[in-house]
Amino acid sequence: MNITFYGAARNVTGSKHLIETASGKKILLDCGFFQNRGKDNDRLNRSFSFDPQQIDLMILSHAHIDHSGNIPNLVKQGFNKTIFTTQATIDLCEVMLADSAYIQSGDIEYINRRRRRDGQKALEPIYEIEDVEKAMKLFAPVAVNKRFQYDDEISFEFTDAGHILGSVSVHVFITENGNTKQITFSGDVGRFNDLILKAPAPFPQADYILCESTYGNRLHDQSTDARQKLLQIVNQTCVEQKGKLIIPAFSLGRTQEIIYTLDRFKTENKLPSIPVFVDSPLAIDATNIMRKHSEFFNADLVNYLHVDDDPFGFSNLKYVRKVEESKKINDLKGPCIIISASGMIEAGRIKHHIKNNINDSRNTILIVGYCTQESIGGHLMRGDKIIKIFGNEYPVKANVEVISSFSAHADYLELIKYLSCQDTAAVKKLFLVHGEYEVQQEFKEKLKEVGFKNVEIPEELQSFKL
Repeated sequence: MNITFYGAARNVTGSKHLIETASGKKILLDCGFFQNRGKDNDRLNRSFSFDPQQIDLMILSHAHIDHSGNIPNLVKQGFNKTIFTTQATIDLCEVMLADSAYIQSGDIEYINRRRRRDGQKALEPIYEIEDVEKAMKLFAPVAVNKRFQYDDEISFEFTDAGHILGSVSVHVFITENGNTKQITFSGDVGRFNDLILKAPAPFPQADYILCESTYGNRLHDQSTDARQKLLQIVNQTCVEQKGKLIIPAFSLGRTQEIIYTLDRFKTENKLPSIPVFVDSPLAIDATNIMRKHSEFFNADLVNYLHVDDDPFGFSNLKYVRKVEESKKINDLKGPCIIISASGMIEAGRIKHHIKNNINDSRNTILIVGYCTQESIGGHLMRGDKIIKIFGNEYPVKANVEVISSFSAHADYLELIKYLSCQDTAAVKKLFLVHGEYEVQQEFKEKLKEVGFKNVEIPEELQSFKL
């Protein structure tokens, strides 16, 4: 059999990995959007370097757009087989892919106004809501920790990945000439001390492993330190300085962790009596879905539910859906906390909140998740004194803080812990995916130190015989 890496190869977005068996069956692992390739994003996302009509089945690790975002386009271009994933991921994809189509529609309208002005032909969005609705009919739920037999040659099993609600590691078993080989795809690996989700689970011995490497050269803060640092920043910004705390956060995962942390502060009477806004329609939908899937919650959160039956809601928290209400937040003169998407500050309402508040030294911008170097969030983390939003330059007068332990990605020690269930001598090859090349090179050396002998860092479009 062969495997080809069509995305998230020496890069952190566009997850797509294609397995082809000796009999010619093709299994696609993930089908995500490229999100950090600048002007190349549109070209890369519009077309595939394989024929979607020839894919026999697809398996999806989780709902994040860099893993699921191009599924409607895959279907638009002829894929009509089954997409296997968890029920929670299906529920999330229904709202997240619809949101992606909505964003494309708005973006393409803006681009086409400029193209018409320049006498150029108008573009179409990569896909529209009708394509999302068609794609959702192909999804089929599979339970975690239960072997699913697809046919005589192919079976697979999901184990908890602990990254976001519904996220799993995928273990594909392929039988050829009477011999069965296991290919494990980690998906994105979460934290072992996640505030909400169960820890990443050990998995059966694999012959080949595709392992994410986003934080392959970094260590996170301790979560207890992070909670205290968040409370300290809230008090300093909102109580002492009477300013606004702006938190860019991904709609799914990070937003709910921040809300849950603030909810616990409220229960402990530690949270100042100030307004807290969650300004993201997608985050509202994702939070409602999370409330329905407590099967992924860890023991601490399950116990907390006996104290507070809604860990994602408290008296001074307001979820904002309408654009008019979002705009009114910027008219507030007093202190408040604003949580809004996207986490990298590359799209969504957060760009407006940053633009309107970055020039006030009383305010704080708190980065709580992964940001590519090219993103606005990346520029702020790097300490740039001027950033560009909507084509205009803004001096950075607000304070910029970073808390890394709210990240949903494992650091390098946690990734090694995730892999520790494996006999390293039995792993024929370990492929590093979903990471920047420089980071992967460092992580490769760390993996060799713990016994993995054959570690590959595939290039985009590179194929390997297994």
